[in-house]
Amino acid sequence: MSTLQEKDFLHQQKGKDINLKEYYEVIKKRIWFIIIVTIFTTLAGFFYSHQNNTTVYYQASTRVVVDVDTQKMSTLLVMVKDPIVMGKVTKQLNLEQPAEATAGQVQAASLDGSQIISLSATSTDPTTAVKIANSTAEVFKEEVGNILGIKGVQLLSPAKNSSPIDGNQNRTIMLALIAGIIIGLGLAFLLDSLDGRVEKDSEVEQLLGVPVIGTISRMNKQKLKLSAKTDVELRSETIGSK
Repeated sequence: MSTLQEKDFLHQQKGKDINLKEYYEVIKKRIWFIIIVTIFTTLAGFFYSHQNNTTVYYQASTRVVVDVDTQKMSTLLVMVKDPIVMGKVTKQLNLEQPAEATAGQVQAASLDGSQIISLSATSTDPTTAVKIANSTAEVFKEEVGNILGIKGVQLLSPAKNSSPIDGNQNRTIMLALIAGIIIGLGLAFLLDSLDGRVEKDSEVEQLLGVPVIGTISRMNKQKLKLSAKTDVELRSETIGSK
């Protein structure tokens, strides 16, 4: 690398450092403004999510153990929500809805590639969520034996209680928080760009292109009055001595 290239590289790096420092100073200067905007948008997201998501959903889970190779587990997971299984669950519980709607309330997953399948059911009624989860496990055990000839299916832990789930409330609040930070930063830089006041020596040097020789310290009214009083006393003493 030639000397000219090195100087150009150092100049670019210095420019980047200055820009990063300026950004930091703007954020530091208006940090409370950014925090207030973020708090406002987060609270707005919190109230919005609670006003528009009054329905509370409950989830109940059960587990079954299937004595098969893990390679067949994907087939069994698909079979959980098969219309045959969901149709019997819907009929067994006297649910006034199609089997497809019941399938939408059920989730199935294999635990860490093991032979254990977790079955979860979601409903606006906590008791219904428990019933759907347990009924799905029982019907699944029966149909796996009838269709696939797999008899090694055991209910590991039936669902007893259901717990409320947040749904999209936490997601809405998190998005509001992120939006608040972005909006706060954007407004902070906008206000800084519209502020025409010169507050630092470096800004004077950058605008005028000349170095700052000296500065005058800021004085409040109390200091000015005290200074004026001191001057008067000194003058009085000087005149009296003459």
